[in-house]
Amino acid sequence: MHWATGLLLFLATVIGMEGFAYVAHRWVMHGVGWFLHASHHRPRHGNWEWNDLYAVIFAVPSFALIFGGLQLGWWPGFVWIGYGIAAYGAIYFGFHDVIVHKRLNHRYLPKSAYMKRIIQAHRLHHVVETKRGTVSFGFLWAPKPEDLKAELKRRDRAGVRAPVERSETPAA
Repeated sequence: MHWATGLLLFLATVIGMEGFAYVAHRWVMHGVGWFLHASHHRPRHGNWEWNDLYAVIFAVPSFALIFGGLQLGWWPGFVWIGYGIAAYGAIYFGFHDVIVHKRLNHRYLPKSAYMKRIIQAHRLHHVVETKRGTVSFGFLWAPKPEDLKAELKRRDRAGVRAPVERSETPAA
């Protein structure tokens, strides 16, 4: 397979994975797979949460396609598709786990309008702690935060997390 064709397959896969991720997040993770994803909508204690198993689950097709294409004589395009799935996973990890949820320490502050919008949209997704009623299921594309806030208000803020109690006593 010509490298340019492979590169097009790779890019199409990365872009297509956003659609797949939206569907999986909205109808699987917030549906039958809530038993794993619920841990992600609660405060995390420790380094891991049950939701992290989704990374393993979604890595299996990537690994299988790369392995099959390289070692089992499958169509060479499967290698590029597998790489595209893996690249989306890496982008997802960097954005979602590192930048938004700060699972690795960093001092990054978003400056671009895009990064501010996507981070705010994801935080608005997390104000709802229940299986239903949340907004914004994409990871690399999201509606305007104003639209998401309006939708939460329209739903009468059903499932929205109660404010965290803060201590009024000053630190010594």
